[in-house]
Amino acid sequence: MKSSILSLIGRFWLVLILVFLYAPILVMATMSFNASPFYQLPFKFSTEWYEQMSGNQQIIAAAVRSVLIALATTVIATALGTAASIALFRYDFPGKRVFQVLLFPPIAIPWLITGTAMLIFFFAIGIGRGTPAVIIGHVALALPYVIVTVTARLSSFDITLEEAARSMGASGWTVLRRVTLPWIAPGVVAGSLFAFAVSFDQFVVSYFLSEPGDSTLPVLIYTAIRKGFTPEINAISTIIITLSMLIMFLATRYSKFGGER
Repeated sequence: MKSSILSLIGRFWLVLILVFLYAPILVMATMSFNASPFYQLPFKFSTEWYEQMSGNQQIIAAAVRSVLIALATTVIATALGTAASIALFRYDFPGKRVFQVLLFPPIAIPWLITGTAMLIFFFAIGIGRGTPAVIIGHVALALPYVIVTVTARLSSFDITLEEAARSMGASGWTVLRRVTLPWIAPGVVAGSLFAFAVSFDQFVVSYFLSEPGDSTLPVLIYTAIRKGFTPEINAISTIIITLSMLIMFLATRYSKFGGER
């Protein structure tokens, strides 16, 4: 009897947490289909704000730029992160543990501090603001996610498979291509999805490093809210959240955190 009561309380508490997390998102998504620009009730279904958003060239340009930056970030971060993960898995070298520990602070450090530091650093070395700086900043933020995800997959990899392939005359490249990469592919896919999500949703670093008039979508939304909130923001925010949740769902679906048992 006592265990059933505790189970009921636990489920109720879980429901409350989910409501707390998702109720604001659901309200915003619902109001993006409300015909009233002032969120008046009763609710009247309309796709007017999505139609206006689709005709807004500024929003479309910012969305395209965000996607292109996210794709570039994904390719670079996935390639570098996968190579780093394989190197950490295969080789022992002085400072290896320190290097592994230093991968986590970029995840924990507030992005406001990271964005400020990157802005100062890029101006100091002559890069300044612009798309290259934004991509570099996003790659720096996405790399730890890729490395952690791929490393988690490698933790369950049997190194004797590589040794067996070499004993049969396979070259290093063949072993990597035919043995290692197929095994870690789910981790690589998950890491790339994380990298895309981190880049596409990134606001702080993009705000600091983007040139005026050449903003990413999150920066454009922030600017639009400062000028005056419109239901178009609800529409584009709903689309962003939907895409982000889909990407994160795919990432958790295809990743093997901690390896396989």
